Amino acid sequence: MNGPTALTLSLLMLAGLALGSGGVWMMLKRHDHKRGWLMIIAATVMFVNVAIWTVPVK
Repeated sequence: MNGPTALTLSLLMLAGLALGSGGVWMMLKRHDHKRGWLMIIAATVMFVNVAIWTVPVK
């Protein structure tokens, strides 16, 4: 994997962690379950995208 691709995947992972933790915080502290679940779903989509891009192709 080259530099820009690795940087992009790293940023996606950091953004996914931020979205996931923000979604949990939104649900627990602010009691805004709708936005919290949407943030968690967005984080999951980011993690799945990173997983798809990093799976080796035969």
